Amino acid sequence: MAAPFSWIRPEPWGIHIVPADIWVDPSRPVPRALVTHGHADHARGGHGETIATPATLAIMELRYRTGASDDSGTVLHKAVPVEYGETIRLPGGVDATYIPAGHVLGSAQILLEHAGERVVITGDYKRAPDPTCAPFEVTPCDIFITEATFGLPVFTHPPIGEEIGKLLEARADNPDTCVLVGAYALGKAQRVIAELRAAGHSDTIWLHGAMEAMCRLYEEHGVALGDLRLVTDAPSKEAMCGAIVVAPPSALNDRWSRRLPDPITAMASGWMRVRARARQRGVELPLVISDHADWNELTRTIKEVNPAETWITHGREEALLRWCALSQRRARALALVGYEDEDD
Repeated sequence: MAAPFSWIRPEPWGIHIVPADIWVDPSRPVPRALVTHGHADHARGGHGETIATPATLAIMELRYRTGASDDSGTVLHKAVPVEYGETIRLPGGVDATYIPAGHVLGSAQILLEHAGERVVITGDYKRAPDPTCAPFEVTPCDIFITEATFGLPVFTHPPIGEEIGKLLEARADNPDTCVLVGAYALGKAQRVIAELRAAGHSDTIWLHGAMEAMCRLYEEHGVALGDLRLVTDAPSKEAMCGAIVVAPPSALNDRWSRRLPDPITAMASGWMRVRARARQRGVELPLVISDHADWNELTRTIKEVNPAETWITHGREEALLRWCALSQRRARALALVGYEDEDD
């Protein structure tokens, strides 16, 4: 008889499902991959076959041409869509079910079942409400593989309404300028825009060109973002006075920003809890808005899932390991590579 859970093996470049010879979120191209969501440290191009939710596959087609055909009509990188709640049978008698993770559009936890054992791989997730994606679902399992991006007690994310309120207040107080918000192009930008709309901001929101395609993809998947226009289409600087502009974090201090009317620089990120990071980037208005679980959400989720063992990856593993030990919960850290502190 095989040892318990010998069928799932963490390797430096991803999690290997041995009986199926398939990988979860591998950091290098493989013949077959299960992908949790579209961020670049989880979704890579070049896999022979990618299995993910339809929205994640749409994101990967936009970014990597996954599932798209070449000029001859040949599909080099096959895309296999799996809906939330759908279970597919993999080789070797492994079942995989995709469950909402609440991180970004299309993000999923993957429940793997084999030989009577259940493993949940979360990818990235959050528990806070988000109008742009399906909410996280607690799924009981034997082994829970969790991220720990903000796995330190200092990281407690405030309600997003408070941060959106700061943004709208800065706009109202400075009608002769604009507020330039740095936000990650996949997930964060669309969430900020959707939350602004929910707070009653119906004016045009101006976009850096790098944001347009992903915002349109979100709209195609039913996420209403309101009136969006490109900064390059503005008739003058003055036309953007009193406006909110959304751009990649790299554009905050780029030459591109010179076309804006004396912008107040803001940035939406969980890392803005660390004031030194805000100062280093020249951010005048730090907005603590994260698409990852904070410390309280991480620990609450482990309690609610109540696994026999927790595996912790890509983040602040040591503190969460210590919390598990003090809570008399079995845990281990996984030494995976290629997972980065993105601008969240």
